[in-house]
Amino acid sequence: MVKKFKKLGGFIYPFTLIKTADMIKRMIKVNENDFEYRNGDSGPKYLLRGPKIDCGLIIIKPGTKMGPHSHNVVEEIFYFLKGVGNMIVNDTYYPAKGGDVFYIEPKEKHDMENTGGEDMKIMFIKTPYLPDDKIIY
Repeated sequence: MVKKFKKLGGFIYPFTLIKTADMIKRMIKVNENDFEYRNGDSGPKYLLRGPKIDCGLIIIKPGTKMGPHSHNVVEEIFYFLKGVGNMIVNDTYYPAKGGDVFYIEPKEKHDMENTGGEDMKIMFIKTPYLPDDKIIY
């Protein structure tokens, strides 16, 4: 295995080449501790950006929301890792807690709300990679 670095979507990622007799696979490995949340200790942080998919984490502080938005083309999956709150889709509130997964289709307005007493942590996966495909309400 050979560790290298590659620029993808404006970010530099470490990746590992795994050589076999018949092929070479490229794998990207990152660690969440190497990235910062947008608001210091909360908000989103991207772990992978492009070329085909986005993946990251969100921390929402108790008593706050992420902020309503939608996408014209992008599909999004949210996996709630810890905390309790609501997934809000098209103004309908759905209870959410660690272990819950939500799939959001394009054009669905969505937001997340932390109603608990500790930080809510969520993993998100978005595809396709279209960083400008965001509608804020």
